[in-house]
Amino acid sequence: MEFIPQIIFILAFGVAAFLIRKRVLRIAGNIQLGKSLTRTDKPSQRLKTMILIALGQGKMFHKPIAGFMHLFIYVGFILVNIEVLEIVLDGILGTHRIFTNFLPASLYGFLIGFFELLAVLVIVACVVFLIRRNIIKVERFTKPELKGWASLDANLILIIEVVLMFFILTMNATDSILQTRTFEHNHYAHHQTAPFLFSQFLMPIFSGIENNTILVIIERICWWGHILGIMAFALYVTYSKHLHIFLAFPNTYFSNLEPKGKFENMASVTNEVKLALELIQDDGTAPPPPTSFGANDVNNLTWKNIMDSYSCTECGRCTAACPANITGKKLSPRKVMMDTRDRAEEVGSFIEKGKTIEEALTMGNTLFSDTYISKEELMACTTCNACAEACPINIDPLNIIMQMRQYVALEESSVPQHWARILQNIQNNGSPWQISPAERFNWAEDVK
Repeated sequence: MEFIPQIIFILAFGVAAFLIRKRVLRIAGNIQLGKSLTRTDKPSQRLKTMILIALGQGKMFHKPIAGFMHLFIYVGFILVNIEVLEIVLDGILGTHRIFTNFLPASLYGFLIGFFELLAVLVIVACVVFLIRRNIIKVERFTKPELKGWASLDANLILIIEVVLMFFILTMNATDSILQTRTFEHNHYAHHQTAPFLFSQFLMPIFSGIENNTILVIIERICWWGHILGIMAFALYVTYSKHLHIFLAFPNTYFSNLEPKGKFENMASVTNEVKLALELIQDDGTAPPPPTSFGANDVNNLTWKNIMDSYSCTECGRCTAACPANITGKKLSPRKVMMDTRDRAEEVGSFIEKGKTIEEALTMGNTLFSDTYISKEELMACTTCNACAEACPINIDPLNIIMQMRQYVALEESSVPQHWARILQNIQNNGSPWQISPAERFNWAEDVK
């Protein structure tokens, strides 16, 4: 009977690991739906970018209050879960507070007190964020794309984190009381540690419970609740916008290091133009022309575009900075990222059911559609790069928008009329104006 808790723990750990691995492989497969893209240049600069932006959260502090609150949650939640290592070892080995066997009581008490401080900061930050979302209702959290599941997801994560931190504090408070009690088989008394920094203030709530069995049950519920909650949280994150906790690091490492105002020409089009102008010679080794131009679905985007979509925090800083959205246009860069992720998920779900990639892409609506990203949204973009500049983890919605615009222009030939005239003038006259090249400098004749 004494081994049953260990067996349950190991089974739960194994099931969680299996499900998380399955989900991670699914996400990796969805990201690989995109076209190849090489981002291995300038490794030292990439590493610096990752450290400053993903680890150091440098861009978060453009909004100082939210930045500090997020830092509390980020650092607090990561470091508090170092305590999970002890819980995991206790669960596997059937021990209780195993680190007390190796650490002096004063040092152990200090470490637990430090973790409790972080837990309290996490609770405070989560409560502040819940208030901002649901009472103050910050504008960027009230946009149409956040209705329904997206809003519930954000609130659930914050509530779960608060509950997990309360589990730690309650577990420590009841444990501290049990250390002072005398009863048969009291293994708590073998680990005498001073009352901890914050949980000691919860001890009066439970000290009136004279039945030691009830106290043990409360402590065990919190112990199991915390560790099973962590396992469930780790799995849930892979379905949530909070996947950025992990993907922010590779996403910032593979950031586009070119200046934000630089647009890349389509290599296939550039090659055709050079051949037509006889700037290069066709020696027979040139790759065949592409079968399509631009992107109308996730397979036409790059793997980095899809990774961007899975890394999106849905914080809305991009949308809040977007001049098109500010002026009432339908475009929301955040929605572009959410739609890209949803479409990748849809295609991936069909593949998981046994469909080929080609079959999966024909099912459902393509990314360029009224179901996902509409032409109206694409045409509203001013290409100002405010969204990419505002993103705290270097996501680039504009890159997706431009690839889809290329599809609209080159495949559907359905750009707005005034755009078509400009493009035609550039093609015929070498400038946006309807002036022949021979007459372009006639205006200078009147200049004295």
